[in-house]
Amino acid sequence: MTKQHLIALDLDGTLLSDDKVISEKNKKILKNAMDDGHIVVIATGRPHRASIQYYHELGLQTPMVNFNGALIHHPQDNKWDVLHNPMPRRTALSIVQTCYDLDVQNVLAEVMDNVYLDKYDQDLIDIFYQTKDDSPFVIGSLKSKLNEDPTSLLIHPKEEHITTLRDHLDEFHAEVIEHRKWGAPWNVIEIVKKGINKAVGLKKIAHYYQIPEDRIIAFGDEDNDLEMIDYAGVGVAMGNAIDPLKSIAKHVTVTNQESGIGVFLEEYLNLKVNVK
Repeated sequence: MTKQHLIALDLDGTLLSDDKVISEKNKKILKNAMDDGHIVVIATGRPHRASIQYYHELGLQTPMVNFNGALIHHPQDNKWDVLHNPMPRRTALSIVQTCYDLDVQNVLAEVMDNVYLDKYDQDLIDIFYQTKDDSPFVIGSLKSKLNEDPTSLLIHPKEEHITTLRDHLDEFHAEVIEHRKWGAPWNVIEIVKKGINKAVGLKKIAHYYQIPEDRIIAFGDEDNDLEMIDYAGVGVAMGNAIDPLKSIAKHVTVTNQESGIGVFLEEYLNLKVNVK
């Protein structure tokens, strides 16, 4: 048997096809990997509520990395040491004010699974609520409604303001926050506390299972996967990944539409599965 590996999966553009499903090939190969003793974890920018259905679909019983590392928890084990690293509310409100000044389309704050939406926006609601539960959800000015340190802020700027906004975040808040742009078609800028990324979560989980870096396989496609792919001994960029990620990855597999995760793992871990 191959030595035990830790396999970390980004969701959007990586494990999931473009229509947000896990292919049969990916599902069977991952099950086979788990049957062989390998450990599979999800590491996503999504909150818990928007990733737990995939966790259950894969039959996982492992910790999970949400909000790009701002929340590391174990859905099946309440005694597991949860790590929640929100940003200071004061910083968040200062950024919200900048968003008002720039007249962005909307701002959304998440405190774990509670959501605060500055202005009613059906499109944003549709992205965030394609889930099976009725998450607590508050609409109204974040200046008055947001009373806790948020896990993340999401800004939906007008196309022409993206560069101005990111430059402003770098100039005034670089010491306290990290910001990332989502992939197309959503020009959403996601903000978390400084020093938080998926690699932080993966390190904690690898330490928990005592898996060395050279036996960590991580898959990703976007700039929020850079640190994780760089940290993993076996960093794998999807065929559809951004070029900067491909350039630091140790391997490039085929796209999310072609079950790139299953294709890579089948060969790398010598897994034999008959999938049509």
